[in-house]
Amino acid sequence: MDEPTTTDRFYGGRLMLQQPSRGYRAGADAVLLAAGVSGGARMMEAGCGVGAALLAVAVRFPGARLVGIEREPAMAALARANTAANGLADRVEIVEGDALAGGGTFDAVFCNPPFAEEGEDQAPAPARRHAHVTETPLDGWVAALSNRLSGGSVLTMIHRADRLDRLLAALEGRLGAVTVYPLRPHAGAPARRVLVRAIKGSRARLSLLRGLDLHAAESTAFTPEADAIFRGEAAIDW
Repeated sequence: MDEPTTTDRFYGGRLMLQQPSRGYRAGADAVLLAAGVSGGARMMEAGCGVGAALLAVAVRFPGARLVGIEREPAMAALARANTAANGLADRVEIVEGDALAGGGTFDAVFCNPPFAEEGEDQAPAPARRHAHVTETPLDGWVAALSNRLSGGSVLTMIHRADRLDRLLAALEGRLGAVTVYPLRPHAGAPARRVLVRAIKGSRARLSLLRGLDLHAAESTAFTPEADAIFRGEAAIDW
């Protein structure tokens, strides 16, 4: 990759990731998504970027095999390098391609899809556009990823809280036992992100959980619960 990169610590240094110094950079959303994955023998991340969430899930579940699909060649190359550098290449595979187009099923699928569709929000710079803007509506993402699940398997997604209505509509009739976990910047603030999980073949009703405050009120410090997640010492309690 010709663009300059940095090497960043995740999970208290247990995971080291090389990623572009400019453009889209993995951060809190990737770690929170990984913390929401419930596990499985064979799992897939759709749009894995440099591998932040994918490799965090691999660290959490040392017996699992994972596939990360990424259509941007430079990101896929970094994800492959990060997989090898962290000693995970024996059970993590990086596939360059369209995550919404292939076949095969998994025990769990997870993703952090682009938050905007064509004609809506625009990414702040061309280097970040692919991660922020998609030509496929959210309904198309959910339809395609639902087809990658076997019966009883779980789809986990992180998305903007103000797009929750679209996500729930996309899940309707496809997956059940939908559970919503709000992520608030601090106590008393509206949620900016939501983690959502749903199960193929389930008819259980929607559940809304209390969620998580990331920061203490009027502070930049993480709450103890959030800090444990970012250190890789805890997961989302569904």
